Amino acid sequence: QVQLVESGGGLVQTGGSLRLSCAASGRTLDSYMGWFRQAPGKERAIVTHIRWSDGSIYYADSVKGRFIISRDNAKNTVYLQMNSLKPEDTAVYYCAASNGGGQFIYWGRGTQVTVSS
Repeated sequence: QVQLVESGGGLVQTGGSLRLSCAASGRTLDSYMGWFRQAPGKERAIVTHIRWSDGSIYYADSVKGRFIISRDNAKNTVYLQMNSLKPEDTAVYYCAASNGGGQFIYWGRGTQVTVSS
């Protein structure tokens, strides 16, 4: 089992920045860690993920150039630096970790990010 604890959400104005953190514990991470988000009335969607072995990264088109995922291997922690935030970025952000097959099966409880216009 992997336990994930997120922190860093909050309220910010349009154009502002926030940094989310996700600390993982419980077992060695297998494959990917990532961030998803779910806005009211919408399905949960991938924002970004990073492969633990080589650091390769994926970003959803909607956040490219604004969000940066990074990791601290020693701390089993991933970060999401969110810049130039827009009201449409408002959502609950979830940290997730995958199994060895790349399926995201471990989830944090989520942290609210609200961007005011």
